[in-house]
Amino acid sequence: MKSSASFGVKAADSLTRRWVSPLLFVGVVALSFTLLFRATSPSAPFPVSHLRAELSSAPPIADEEQSAAFAEPTVVASDPQPETQEMRLERVLKAAATADNTVIMTSLNAFWSTPGSVLDVFLESFRIGDGTSALLDHLVIVAVDDKAYERCLAVHRHCFDFKVQGLDFSGEKVFNTPEYLDMMWARLDFLRLVLEKGYNFVFSDVDVMWFRNPLPFFYPDGDFQISCDNFLGDPTNMKNWPNNGFNYARSNYRTIEFFKYWYASRARFPNVHEQNVLNIIKFEQHVRDMGVQIRFLSTERFGGICEPSRDFSKVCTMHANCCIGLKKKIDDLRAMLDDWRKFMSSPSDQRISRNFAWSVPQSCRLPPGFFSKKEKKPQL
Repeated sequence: MKSSASFGVKAADSLTRRWVSPLLFVGVVALSFTLLFRATSPSAPFPVSHLRAELSSAPPIADEEQSAAFAEPTVVASDPQPETQEMRLERVLKAAATADNTVIMTSLNAFWSTPGSVLDVFLESFRIGDGTSALLDHLVIVAVDDKAYERCLAVHRHCFDFKVQGLDFSGEKVFNTPEYLDMMWARLDFLRLVLEKGYNFVFSDVDVMWFRNPLPFFYPDGDFQISCDNFLGDPTNMKNWPNNGFNYARSNYRTIEFFKYWYASRARFPNVHEQNVLNIIKFEQHVRDMGVQIRFLSTERFGGICEPSRDFSKVCTMHANCCIGLKKKIDDLRAMLDDWRKFMSSPSDQRISRNFAWSVPQSCRLPPGFFSKKEKKPQL
């Protein structure tokens, strides 16, 4: 009996060995193929439902580990998007604005910005003016072509490159030519955009000399204030002849609507200077209904070659208006600077005496009877 039982155990043991060895071999082969398949197959996102099922059946983990398990994947930042023209404008305006969101602005192209040209004279007037050098911190030069922008960056802090698709503003733009009109109307629409962004502005042509800070002398009740070729003595008189080369606008709904209407009026008056369109619409009922307060600036403080300021102790700006031709303008602008230097270097008692007078116009001489017929006055 004992030998029979022993035989049975040995037989069972022998049978187990016969089956276990092949099964182990098959298992090893299957595992190898599985690992090979995973190593060579493209990776696929693991379903979130599977992840949650596994996590729910797993033993609890510490809070720190749980936070790490569900943390957002690290995202590598891509290259920043290029700065748009509007983004650049926002940045430049913010950097140049005063505490009450006012900026001083001028515009120029390559023809007006070359070394020794009008831009240099313009900036010099700020440096030698009475308390005007600090205003350069709030001046934005709007360059309408690449060369003007490069020149601005070389001489000034706040520069903005303004481009209008399909228009080339480089080179000399002769007064009242189609190219000149396109540039003036584009400038007007650009200033509307500045108002919409919440900034007040003082716009000055680059051929305006700054001898005193004009901000304290603007009318407190004026939304839009503009210099004159011919001032009739009353700042509310719509018969004054404005010159859009120097103006001040407060940012509010009235001025924004006014600038929109002014620009839209170009369609009614094709091939007409934006300044002459202003001379038409200022009388319209629609402008009165807007409630915009228009004020005309006295030539006593805001003069020009058309009508010079008579008092050096009051003058804020002088404009080379009523003058066509870059060389003529530069000659008379330099003469203005010389006149101002003589005034500023004289003893204080002589300055009060009002014995100083401008030596201009020299190159920009006006023909006899220039103001006898208003309709013939050029609007520069």
